[in-house]
Amino acid sequence: MQGQVVQPNGILHYLIPIALFGVIFALRARRMSQMRPLKLEMLWVVPAIYLVLVGANFAVRPPTPAAWIASAVALMIGAAFGWQRGRLMHIHVDPETHALNQKGSPWAILFLLAIFAIKYLAQGEGKALGFDVMLVTDAALAFALGMFATTRLEMFLRAKRLLAETRAGAMSRS
Repeated sequence: MQGQVVQPNGILHYLIPIALFGVIFALRARRMSQMRPLKLEMLWVVPAIYLVLVGANFAVRPPTPAAWIASAVALMIGAAFGWQRGRLMHIHVDPETHALNQKGSPWAILFLLAIFAIKYLAQGEGKALGFDVMLVTDAALAFALGMFATTRLEMFLRAKRLLAETRAGAMSRS
């Protein structure tokens, strides 16, 4: 066994984050399956906070030119995924009160799981394969920013349209 490096707890390195994510995922899935109020005026908050976090990360450790390119591509891909994720969210307008409610889709949750798995594998195994971990991290941050922003943009636009249709229908019935 000369020359081989044995990593004690090597499997725990993978199992602990997976178990932790599983617990968080289960709690989030339960919460997302319930109808919750949708406040249009608050949809900008999460993307704005995330933009500040990503901007601070890029300011503290500026990406390399390759990381800027990867981040730009990841931002665009994230925006496309975010738009689709936003379409998966259920939006309901109460016909009487015109109150907006939302309910997450199980597909949207699985979508997040797939993104987490790709990022985790790229950062974990990517280093062993020679990937630039900071480039992968920068691109993952840009991807998430694009996804969060366009998810909420799609939800905002669709909710406004549904609300307008409901109000127009109520007016025509009056």
